Amino acid sequence: MGSIKRRGGLWLAAAVVGWCASSATSAQVTVTPLAADNIMAPIPFAPAHQTIITTPSAANAWGGQRTGQEATLSDRVVSYAIDASLDAGKHQVAGKEHMTWRNRSDRPVSHVYFHLYLNAFEGDGSTWFTERQVLTAHGRSRGNAVLKDGQWGWIRLQDVAQDGTALKWSFVHPDGGPSTDHTVVRIDLAQPVPAGGTLALDIGFLSQLPRVVERTGWWGDFNLVGQWFPKIGVLELAGERGATAPRWNVHEFHFNSEFYADFGSYDVHLNVPSDYTVGAVGQLQGEPQSANGRTSYHYMQGDVHDFAWVAAKGYKTMDGTYTGEGSPTVAVRVIYPAEYVASAAPTLKSTIDSLAYFSQTIAPYPYHTVTAVIPPYNAQEAGGMEYPTFFTSEGYKEVTPGTLSQYGSDFVNIHEFGHGYFYGILASNEFEEPMLDEGMNEFWDDRMMRDRKEDVVLATPFMKWLGIAPAMSGFQTERLGAQLDRPEDPLAQNSWDRLSSSSYGSVYTRTSTAMHDLEQRVGEPVMDKAIRLYYQRWSFRHPSVADLQQALVDGTGDAKDVNAIFDEVVYGTAHIDDRVTDIDTHEVLPQAGVTWQDGKPVADESALDKQIDKQRADWKKAHPDGKPDSAGPFPWHSTVTVLRDGARVPETLRVTFADGHHEDVRWDDDRRWARFEFEQASKVVSAELDPAQQVYLDANKLNDSLATKPNGAASKRWTADAAALLQTFYSMLVTL
Repeated sequence: MGSIKRRGGLWLAAAVVGWCASSATSAQVTVTPLAADNIMAPIPFAPAHQTIITTPSAANAWGGQRTGQEATLSDRVVSYAIDASLDAGKHQVAGKEHMTWRNRSDRPVSHVYFHLYLNAFEGDGSTWFTERQVLTAHGRSRGNAVLKDGQWGWIRLQDVAQDGTALKWSFVHPDGGPSTDHTVVRIDLAQPVPAGGTLALDIGFLSQLPRVVERTGWWGDFNLVGQWFPKIGVLELAGERGATAPRWNVHEFHFNSEFYADFGSYDVHLNVPSDYTVGAVGQLQGEPQSANGRTSYHYMQGDVHDFAWVAAKGYKTMDGTYTGEGSPTVAVRVIYPAEYVASAAPTLKSTIDSLAYFSQTIAPYPYHTVTAVIPPYNAQEAGGMEYPTFFTSEGYKEVTPGTLSQYGSDFVNIHEFGHGYFYGILASNEFEEPMLDEGMNEFWDDRMMRDRKEDVVLATPFMKWLGIAPAMSGFQTERLGAQLDRPEDPLAQNSWDRLSSSSYGSVYTRTSTAMHDLEQRVGEPVMDKAIRLYYQRWSFRHPSVADLQQALVDGTGDAKDVNAIFDEVVYGTAHIDDRVTDIDTHEVLPQAGVTWQDGKPVADESALDKQIDKQRADWKKAHPDGKPDSAGPFPWHSTVTVLRDGARVPETLRVTFADGHHEDVRWDDDRRWARFEFEQASKVVSAELDPAQQVYLDANKLNDSLATKPNGAASKRWTADAAALLQTFYSMLVTL
């Protein structure tokens, strides 16, 4: 296999030996796509880089739209029955997995591909660590933990059998990653799975959790067990997410990527030390059974595409329930360490509030449980992560109403719960299209915060003592971190072909900002309708960005605005910056020049001057209290010039006159610049683009307005940018 380098020396020899220990195992590393065999041509991998999808999926993709009349919520392609035992001292999970998988394609399948996600953490030679070194050099990100001896993580296949026949396996690299990456494995079947047939595999595995890094692992007596079992890849068919023929969508575990899997059912038995608190995806079946200092838990959940759990010594629980129209009674549990008891009740409340909001604005929550886990101090990288019916939050020593701690606690919980819809039920491919989950979820989270009138409070205790309490809405904070001045990558880009981790982070902020602007154009009720249509069409399926676009077009009835947003921001990297450049005014006086009398030119400028002076004197006498620049004896001609630097956006220009009244005009065309002329009794004193503050994609809002005299209102309004505080705040948001 070749050596695997890491900080401080060579990779653990025992782990390397373990990979080759089984007589049924092939140690060969496959770097290129599979060669044809004597049975059939191999099914290819999904592209590693050309992943942007612009063609909507076929109507029958993933079995067609779910009507609610089917026996199950999803078309269950796979099922897992897993028996797992935690060695708490070693942070190891020994497991036996019985997996069944249905071949949805029209051809036999002789090889299947599995994700072994934990191998991303076995050494610096993985795709994950290789990309981390490059991407974090150009931007902040989570996943910065430095693993040392005894802290690496891995997953080892011990045996794989099909109907009792031992199978061989080898590592593959669908995205052309390093040969030292072991996150995708090909298993060669003893008997091909016929078209429409079902495969059953029995797999023995051993998972070593890493010290907490990027969503999973241990710290002290805390074990967050995520991406811990061998999970089969997705076989996509023609008409599904841009595929034109069957293909295996089974990417390596990239640094910024998350996950993608088929819907199915999980039947999981967990055996842990009896003094550990346990929580997991799904519903607990019966009472836990204890013997010899260990306790067994049985969880089941259908119509989901992943399973994660937590086992933590001495943790406490806090319970609540949610009842709402169309949903079952939902049992809500918070699992938390003693040092973060202050976060328990706020987490419970914001989770129940989220159940209500998402159920009422999108669709009723369909499951019976939600479990929220608050990781301990020093395990922050385990926080802010989502799985179906199960998420991790962040802990606070204090959660004070009306402060940044309150907003931070609520937003993390709302965001992670919201993934249950956009990642969980609308099961998009987070590898290839992170905007469909992270971005669209962020947009709906910001809407919830807006609807509950909860803003980002920027005031410190000292500022409050002074009576200064600046605050910003969630959408305002999003635009500040959205890289609007120079977008580096399209929102529709995959998670790994990006300039930096900061560019990946803009998936959250720029998507939310773009959807905010679309909502402002079409109206909130129309946007509500469109999102509900998107959910109705694609719940318990796997939509693409193009499917979202089509649902928004159909739901809003506004193809022009939807397609403009997608062309400029989702599929492109358009820069948007409209500004007011000039205000020019002059009085409209009687015009000097030559007139003609009896065929002869006559020019009497002195008479004209006398006429103008007399009209001024008469006006002043009649209006002794008249103010300069207000209405006078002569009208004013004003010209306002606006300039477009970047893509076209529909704008409103508000022009304010000296007498206090204003007029709004529309700038909604392709001109790079425009002049608007006014002839009024008083002159223009100021002009402002986007007076209602609806165009958040505009990179520089400070140049949207101009006045003929100095006015401090704009600078006062934008004082709330509070750059230092927002940098801190966004460091948190980008990790969600």
